[in-house]
Amino acid sequence: MKFGPSAWRLQLAAPFLSTIPLILLLYTCPESPDWYIKHGNQYGKALQSLCRLRNTEVQAARELYQSYLQRSAKPEEHRTYFGLLTELFTIPRIRRATLAAYTVMLSQQLCGINIIAFYSSTIFSDAKFTNYGALLASVAFGLVNFFGAFPAIWTMDTLGRRSLLLLTLPLMAVTMLAAGLSFNIPPTSPARFGILATMIYLFCAEYSPGMGPVPPVYSAEVFPISYREIGTSSAIAVANIWASALSLTFPLLLSGLGSQGSFVLYAALNVVAFVIVFLFVPETRLKSLDELDDVFAISTRAFIKYQVTNYVPWWVRHYVLRRDKAELASLEGVGIRDYNIVSQDENE
Repeated sequence: MKFGPSAWRLQLAAPFLSTIPLILLLYTCPESPDWYIKHGNQYGKALQSLCRLRNTEVQAARELYQSYLQRSAKPEEHRTYFGLLTELFTIPRIRRATLAAYTVMLSQQLCGINIIAFYSSTIFSDAKFTNYGALLASVAFGLVNFFGAFPAIWTMDTLGRRSLLLLTLPLMAVTMLAAGLSFNIPPTSPARFGILATMIYLFCAEYSPGMGPVPPVYSAEVFPISYREIGTSSAIAVANIWASALSLTFPLLLSGLGSQGSFVLYAALNVVAFVIVFLFVPETRLKSLDELDDVFAISTRAFIKYQVTNYVPWWVRHYVLRRDKAELASLEGVGIRDYNIVSQDENE
């Protein structure tokens, strides 16, 4: 695509202008309660911060007390960055949380949203949009992405993190496939413009309440307090590494497979993302710190076995065969052994 000087100025100015309200809004955010505790045991300020983030003072006090118990369970000792990083993969409870966090971050990139975001103008131009039409369609894509995230405010704690991902990923695969198949329509047909744009916007609307906000939230809450910084930052690093790799290889993919082949490939990758989320990501909805320890006390092998041999048959009986009396065996107690949160000795 070739743009005039004014178009280039607009493209360069748009990211800068969007940072201004973001900077202003940052001043309204409370400091992290964990930061207050870590820097001087400022439990009073931590409680004030939690009261702004939770619905009631009772909830805030309960969470602060759980943080205190978890932090005091292990005496403070000097551990190097690489020591903490190693423990993400050597301590079973932490390793399972790391696997789940990395899985959701990887899935976010496999779904193809960043490729569409980075190359939306190129994709629309390849679909024979005019330069102005391609830019306008890209702006509309960003608006759908922004407003589509608001439902997650209510659904993340009602439907659940895992449930949102498993619900939206199949829909994203279908709309991505439909977008790819729309390239079979002759370029001169108005239907090609309408179907491609509609499918991309539907894909974005499905991404925004699920795969968009869930991975960073999930990665921030699955780790114990003493591992939260290193765990969350490493999960974000995984997302950025995969985003960079996919972005750098997409032009080669586009030239080799074409737009249609690229869309079909990412439709298949959405299915892959669905499978790995189903097998490696447990639900964390409304779980306290202590309850999260129980969630990740279940071995990965036991969790996968439960999903395949219990949950899938129950889902088929309940939703496909419409047997209302179908019962789902509880996951509680499956694969759990007596353990210490940071010093398990267990073979999976």
